[in-house]
Amino acid sequence: MRFILNLALMIGVALSFGFGLSWYALTDGRLFGTITIGPWVAWRDVGVPRPDPYTRAYIVRTGALELGASEGLQFIAVTDSDNRRLDRVCTYRIDGTTPPARFWTLTAIDPETGRLVTRPDGVPNMESARLARVDDGSIVIRVGTRLSPGNWLELDGDGPLALVLTLYDASSLSGVGTSATTLPAIIREGC
Repeated sequence: MRFILNLALMIGVALSFGFGLSWYALTDGRLFGTITIGPWVAWRDVGVPRPDPYTRAYIVRTGALELGASEGLQFIAVTDSDNRRLDRVCTYRIDGTTPPARFWTLTAIDPETGRLVTRPDGVPNMESARLARVDDGSIVIRVGTRLSPGNWLELDGDGPLALVLTLYDASSLSGVGTSATTLPAIIREGC
């Protein structure tokens, strides 16, 4: 009887551990196939002909049409630079520089549904082509529901938030993003 209980316990622990690691790899997976720069995370093998199994699972789970490896790279942030979850009731300042890219966009989405959380009759995203820059070439973008001076991405409603920075034709990121050392900081200004 003791043998059967020990066997059942071992099988239970093995299944829990195995399913737990599989669940983590498929839902978060940051340890397995991503590039992390500050709060920004990107899946490095998205768009390559033969992605690793974790990246394939991520692509299937999100169901999104991804960019090819030579077309660009998409970074997603669900926390600010102090590792606090992004929330639409707060105001954030995106401050810094982006790696060299022909064009980039910054979009605010709901992390659960992937839908835009910007005001329906407002600007859906910020683009590098129509952005006022600071004298040194860096960017300052405010994201929130409250009116802000300068570059402002207006949000709608409340709840969680994810910021998506898509770099198009980013030659510096070819080869797993080795030369991309900094991305803009996400600073919470108030809630």
